[in-house]
Order: sequence, then structure tokens, then C-alpha cells
Amino acid sequence: MTFGESISTCFSKYANFDGRASRSEFWWWFLFTFLASAAAGIISETLSALFSLAVLLPSLAVGARRLHDTDRSAWFLLLWFIPIIGWIVLLVWAVQEAKEPNRF
Repeated sequence: MTFGESISTCFSKYANFDGRASRSEFWWWFLFTFLASAAAGIISETLSALFSLAVLLPSLAVGARRLHDTDRSAWFLLLWFIPIIGWIVLLVWAVQEAKEPNRF
């Protein structure tokens, strides 16, 4: 999946928490949100905050679909609230290959 396809897919599945997301879809989306937020932050803090708020739901959705691709429940996204350890666990899971067969 290319950079543009990933952005298009994530916006078309804005609040779709069902299904699976490939590694490329997840990481291209992550790069897009990071770069766009940084660019918006250079222009205005308020603009950056509004952009981050606008992409919060699709970011959670693609994260949930990525966890589904590794055969894990989307509830594991709550690990984000555990500083450092939770972030590392989610990072490791996000870089893993898809598991077959899969419940999701």
C-alpha cells in the first residue's frame, strides 16, 4: 500500500474498527499524521490541535485494525495509558507481521 492509498483508506474507514490494517497502512498513516501535525504546529498551535483532534478517531480505528491484524483485541489500545511500558508493547505489536489464521 502506498502513502496516498493509506491516507485515502484511513479517511474512507474514518470510524471503522472492524477488519484488519496492514503494516504499511498503519505506518504510512502514522507518518502522515506526524508530518501534518508538525507542519500545522509550525503555522499555529491551535491548527495543530484541531488537526490532531480531527484525526483522533481514524487513528484509533487504524490502530484497532492493526491490532486485529496481529490477532489481538482492540481493547489493547488502552495500554497507551500506561507510560513507556504500554507504548513499547504497542510498538512491538504494531511492527509484527499478520497472523494467520486470524479471529478478526
